Amino acid sequence: MSTLRFAYNTLSPEAYAGFIATKKALSRSSLGKQLVDLVYLRLSQINGCAFCLEMHSAALRADGMPPAKLDSVAGWRVSGHFDERERAALAWTESLADVARTHACDKDFAPLKAHFSDAEISDLSFAVALMSAFNRLAIGARQ
Repeated sequence: MSTLRFAYNTLSPEAYAGFIATKKALSRSSLGKQLVDLVYLRLSQINGCAFCLEMHSAALRADGMPPAKLDSVAGWRVSGHFDERERAALAWTESLADVARTHACDKDFAPLKAHFSDAEISDLSFAVALMSAFNRLAIGARQ
C-alpha cells in the first residue's frame, strides 16, 4: 500500500463537494443503484483503481448481486449473467472509458435507446464521467 500523496477531498473541498453532489444525484436516478454501481465497478476495473474496486464490489454485494455475477463483470460480453439493459450500459461505459479510440461510436450508443430514456442515457454518461474522475483522483493520490 502506498502513502497518500495528497488528500484531494480536503485540499479542494468545493470541487470535491460538487463531485459528491453529482454522486448523490446519480444515486437517485431511475437507472437504479445497482446498475450505477455496476458501471462504477466496470470503469474502476478498466482504470485499475483498487480503492474504487473494493468500494463498488462491496456495495454490489450488499445490494444482493449474486457472487457469480459479480465475479463475471470483467467478462460481461461472454457471461450469461447480464441482461440486455446491463449489456448496453456496460458497452457504453467501455466506449466512453476509451473515447480516444472509440469516439463513442454509434454501435455502442444505439442499443441504449432500446433500454433507456434520454435522461437515463445522460445520467449513465454522467456516471461514467464521474467515476473516471474519481478513479483518476484516487490513483493519482495513491488512495
